[in-house]
Amino acid sequence: MIDLLPTDRPALYLAPMQDVTDLTFMRVLSRYGGADVYVTEYFRVHEVSVPDPWILRSIDENPTGRPVFAQMIGQDIEALVRTAKELLRHPVAGIDLNLGCPAPVVCKKEAGGGLLRNLPKVDRILGALRDAIPTRFTVKTRVGYDSPDEFPALLDVFRRHSIDALAIHGRTVVERYQTPVHPERIREAVETMPCPVIANGNVIDVPTGLAYHEQTAAAGLMIGRGAIRNPWLFDQLRAGFSGDPVPAPTCRDLLGYVRTLYEEIARDTSGFEPHLHVQRMKKTMVYVTQGHDPEFEYRLRRAKQPEEFHSICDAFLDHDEPMPPRPNENSRLFCGFSELKSGASQPPLPSPSSP
Repeated sequence: MIDLLPTDRPALYLAPMQDVTDLTFMRVLSRYGGADVYVTEYFRVHEVSVPDPWILRSIDENPTGRPVFAQMIGQDIEALVRTAKELLRHPVAGIDLNLGCPAPVVCKKEAGGGLLRNLPKVDRILGALRDAIPTRFTVKTRVGYDSPDEFPALLDVFRRHSIDALAIHGRTVVERYQTPVHPERIREAVETMPCPVIANGNVIDVPTGLAYHEQTAAAGLMIGRGAIRNPWLFDQLRAGFSGDPVPAPTCRDLLGYVRTLYEEIARDTSGFEPHLHVQRMKKTMVYVTQGHDPEFEYRLRRAKQPEEFHSICDAFLDHDEPMPPRPNENSRLFCGFSELKSGASQPPLPSPSSP
């Protein structure tokens, strides 16, 4: 589907995460190995919308050297077709349609995952976009709105439109991120769709990635919050799939990543305000602190100035102990554990990451 993608292992995608997978994060992540394919934050599309300039920068200034897809979200067919044509004027690998975002404000507008309640409308949107997009056209979806039993009907719609790849978050919209995934539904798509299928959800380390792939036989894995917490995850998975030794970063290595992300986000922030920047970093650190001493997150949440932020990070990360391989199983951020097995029994899988 995409030139230069690996042929000897599953392709690794960075999941689109709103207010996360921007130009800055892509640039930082690429320094630690990065994904094989990137997908932008979604462009909000409506009757009078224009493509967001900041998201366009992640395409026009793509720092990764890897393909990047432009993702759209919306339900106005004419506006979606118009926006797709505008985005194709930029160096995108293709256009992706978001049919999976579970945010209530999105679903109420019959966009994202909300569209899964209206399959005739999905059918019309896919037909119009397929006719308008001469290059790669991909879709990101969930396995249904209320129930995974809705999935076969959804696959029937997808098969009508010659899409080039289908990324599937293995939960329904209603399940959001709070339940186990349904790998059997992704396997169903792999066995019935004529295009590559990408499995999304619950990949936070090599065992979970190998297990998800074995359960689904997907052509690729899409990873979100696990990559925020561990930027080495893509390289670790490459090693895991090839049978090579898996890189084992230390907490001090993780501290270097935090400092790099802090500096890069600050550099890309217009009208830099130190205390506001700390607040911005704390949103990222909610993921990074998972698996560490709970006191780490507790103290960071109360930090207000850069000096406090850096002092706390140094106190908990400036040592050579191995970085915890995964979050705590009772983490509220990685809820919805699911027992996937790859040969021997694997630990529970946490919730995924993308809208």
